[in-house]
Amino acid sequence: MERENLTRYAWLSIAAAIITITLKTAAYWFTGSVGLLSDALESLINLAAAIVALFTLKIAAAPADDDHAFGHDKAEYFSSGIEGTLIFLAALSIAYAAFQRLLAPQPLEQLGIGLVISGIATAVNLSVGLLLIRVGKKHHSLILEADGHHLMTDVWTSVGVIIGVALVSLTGWLRLDPIVAILVAVNIIWTGYGLIKRSVLGLMDTVVAPEIQFIAEEVLQKYVEKNGITYENFRSRQSGMKKFFYVDIQFPNDWTIYKVHEIADHIEIEIREKVPNSTVFSHLEPFEK
Repeated sequence: MERENLTRYAWLSIAAAIITITLKTAAYWFTGSVGLLSDALESLINLAAAIVALFTLKIAAAPADDDHAFGHDKAEYFSSGIEGTLIFLAALSIAYAAFQRLLAPQPLEQLGIGLVISGIATAVNLSVGLLLIRVGKKHHSLILEADGHHLMTDVWTSVGVIIGVALVSLTGWLRLDPIVAILVAVNIIWTGYGLIKRSVLGLMDTVVAPEIQFIAEEVLQKYVEKNGITYENFRSRQSGMKKFFYVDIQFPNDWTIYKVHEIADHIEIEIREKVPNSTVFSHLEPFEK
């Protein structure tokens, strides 16, 4: 699938966010639960994140040009940073509303219909979240995978809110509702922290995941044992969905340039086959300079 076509899933995420915002707002309107209100506010962040993801996918899909020789994949990290910042703002709004309600508890109404509506919204997020994670992993799209994980965080938040509101109905303890909302705010802050951290690390050219680097080194080691070459200064960096590897390969002094390049080409091709969306840069030099 071409990367441009992945935008259809961003549109799906936008549609899901609009549906869940509508449903969760209705649930809050029926019940007056600040816990359900916090859940609705988090869905607003889902909508903003999905819109950012849509535009970011379009930017990241742009081909390399004179000013961006390695492509535009790092746009993905700006998406994560913006999403994380929005999440922090939502958490502050939720915490403020929850503390006000904690000081002045109010009775909840029509809890049955409110919980049913919230449950339907949660099912929508669960379905779309699992789909985005699966498609993101399949096509190595960090944007879609992150958006899917964000929706799954919303799912668990909603489950917690539903349980909290149900317990208010059973126990009559009104302060449990704002307490659940505060816990939701803390959970959202943790999610935002993770997204901002991921964005910062990506912009700083962090190495690829250890298991991926191990795959590339396995290929190098195979040619070391097979052809009698050595290598050093093996490095990597992640840029969005792309991965870059750099390695110095040493070879016997009496080898021809043709033979050296042929082996290096085989190494680069095999790494690219085993690590999708990767580029390999090899520097060739004799054992004795």
